[in-house]
Amino acid sequence: MPVVPALGPEQRARAWAELAEQPFEVLVVGGGVTGAGVALDAATRGLRTALVEARDFASGTSSRSSKLFHGGLRYLEQFDFTLVREALHERDLSVTRIAPHLVKPVPFLYPLEHRVWERPYVTAGLTLYDQLARLGALSTPMPRHKHLSRRGARQVFPALKPDALVGAIRYYDAQADDARHTLTVARTAAAYGATVLNSAEVVQFHHAGGRVTGVRVRDVETGAEVDVQAEVVVNATGVWTDDIQTLVGGRGRFHVRASKGVHIVVPRDRINGEAGLILRTEKSVLFVIPWGSHWIVGTTDTEWDLDKAHPAASRADIDYILEHVNQVLAVPLSHDDITGVYAGLRPLLAGESEITSQLSREHAVARPMPGVVAVAGGKYTTYRPMAADAVDAVADDVTRSVPPSVTENIPLVGAEGYHAMVNQLHGLSEHWGIPHFRAEHLLNRYGSETPQVLGLAADDRSLLEPVPGAEEYLMVEMVWGAAHEGALHLDDLLARRTRISIETSHRGVESAEPVARAVAGVLGWDEARIGNEVDSYRARVEAERRSQEAADDQAADAVRIAAPDTRAVAVGRALM
Repeated sequence: MPVVPALGPEQRARAWAELAEQPFEVLVVGGGVTGAGVALDAATRGLRTALVEARDFASGTSSRSSKLFHGGLRYLEQFDFTLVREALHERDLSVTRIAPHLVKPVPFLYPLEHRVWERPYVTAGLTLYDQLARLGALSTPMPRHKHLSRRGARQVFPALKPDALVGAIRYYDAQADDARHTLTVARTAAAYGATVLNSAEVVQFHHAGGRVTGVRVRDVETGAEVDVQAEVVVNATGVWTDDIQTLVGGRGRFHVRASKGVHIVVPRDRINGEAGLILRTEKSVLFVIPWGSHWIVGTTDTEWDLDKAHPAASRADIDYILEHVNQVLAVPLSHDDITGVYAGLRPLLAGESEITSQLSREHAVARPMPGVVAVAGGKYTTYRPMAADAVDAVADDVTRSVPPSVTENIPLVGAEGYHAMVNQLHGLSEHWGIPHFRAEHLLNRYGSETPQVLGLAADDRSLLEPVPGAEEYLMVEMVWGAAHEGALHLDDLLARRTRISIETSHRGVESAEPVARAVAGVLGWDEARIGNEVDSYRARVEAERRSQEAADDQAADAVRIAAPDTRAVAVGRALM
């Protein structure tokens, strides 16, 4: 693994200079997992690559998913065997080779409600699921599915109502912190030479001779603008795909619709279980997913045509989730049990069906005009083949030959040496004087970079203290996020570098000021800026809480967008 550049203020200044001074072969627009994947794929093929993201890395769909790396069991019913096979391959590739520190196996129960026909029907699907995973398996695959009686299922998951099932089948998939994974893909791209920038918005496309030759990029933090030359611009903006195509000019080759998915987060002790659940609903499926000291329950699947940057969960969304999960829980969940709520938008390729849950999760790559490649659709798990297909399409526009993709063999930052460090966990814990569980928690977030993270506390042991109001995280992680992971705002740290915003009942409000003060030295914040960041974060949390009491999408959206946007506030400060 080459040296990973620290994505801090100094690197950010150098990156802006690079955008203005050197031409690129590939400029990727969009810092979600697909865009980060494209940047990594292009950089590891030897192409001069830049990645720009208007907000924060993973700030859209890629921080608001179900946090699963999975084949998509329900797609077997739609006969999407190719998609499921591809996703299962990517799942196992991430678990075993690319990101074993981030992507972990997790067992799920599929409760059976009907005595005669359901068990053989589900068994047939899971048998195919297991077999597809074993085609060309990289190493020892995940365990095969296992049949359980009602009693056996309730031993694994005592929270289930006795009359909610006649038995169950246990199978395995995998999960990851989506925001951390996306950030790690972007940082790996930077390690291989890509210029990587967040808070960098494309505001104009340049044309010459009937092709796109570059873009104009605005620094969202300062309002400054630079012109960037690029042989190819890749539109990897997810639900913003059509907006960027409009900016390019001309018609695109496909259109993207947004489907809103809402999840709730509840404390682990509210549901007594040792595995996840997958439940069928009248529209799709509902997951109950173990998430550290919490459970994630979701998702909904409804069309969304309102604000894309801040999709809002309404009370109707939350009630829908509670209603369906409580059908199987012996002790029902209530609104009072909810720690956090988040809403994300899936970018679905528009099709004939008007029901978003029935739109394909296949991805598409197109070249709407010379110098532009667009990639959209797909699912989080298949980000890597999506990226490879996009860079294959880039070959038509760059002036030199493009070698094949190699990302199947490129571990992400933190993966190399991870397994050895697992064996040295006791020594790591002793050396830094932190409990074993904390060292393990860090290792599963930073992998083999964990010693560098802890090294920031060498001269300031107070950084080894827990974050006030969020005991699962250490203050040193906040400083690392600002100095090495491109965090520019308090929201970046509390919502994506960590998940404090959904894992605490106060949703990060109690942590906001201590964290702001801890990173002020790194980010150059004075007292006024600290106060602005804390106030903006608190306003965001309050707006989200009130939107979740609103009756429907329109009302929830109106409440949510009324909160000040931290990045818009940053521009206002810079222009004063």
